[in-house]
Amino acid sequence: MAMTLKTVDEFYRRLSERDPEPRGELHFINPYTLLVAVVLSAQATDVGVNKATGPLFAAADTPEKMVALGEARLRDCIKTIGLYRNKAKNVIRLSELLIERHAGAVPRDRDALVALPGVGRKTANVVLNIAFGEPTIAVDTHIFRVGNRTGLAPGKTVEAVEDALLRRTPDRWKLHAHHWLILHGRYICKARKPDCPACPVIDLCQFKAKTLVA
Repeated sequence: MAMTLKTVDEFYRRLSERDPEPRGELHFINPYTLLVAVVLSAQATDVGVNKATGPLFAAADTPEKMVALGEARLRDCIKTIGLYRNKAKNVIRLSELLIERHAGAVPRDRDALVALPGVGRKTANVVLNIAFGEPTIAVDTHIFRVGNRTGLAPGKTVEAVEDALLRRTPDRWKLHAHHWLILHGRYICKARKPDCPACPVIDLCQFKAKTLVA
């Protein structure tokens, strides 16, 4: 059962009270390096991606520099990241397409973003939210879990949860909703053993199997 809209508003109010200006954990320099970092983060941890992209972005922080770096050298830079061969191919090709189609700039348009190799709706939403301040909500495994477990935005698919979040999240919370929910899912509402005693919204949450001790 879904939370009432009044409860949803209180849910976000409490998360915002704890962290008024939430930030993503991927390191980036500009919209282009953000895009690359998010592409590289698929099925990988932010910590692991950051370790690889520190040296990479020092050498290539624009599509032109990345293309000049080349796929072989890029593979060597990101070989500690899962699926690095395919990701290197995608990053080089998306960099070429940014140059060819968008004068080297990251487009502020979801359709244009998802047309790039390795970029799906979730990645596009992250870029639109962080780089351009769009009120998008990118649903990953953490947000999918939080939406369903708490009753905030139940849905059987990622798309259903995203639609529910966009409908049910008050406009004043939409800009930061993505970050609040992903951080809540990553550090408190964890998959195997949620830290319910530390949860600021425990009384609002509809999860029946709450943990009594951390």
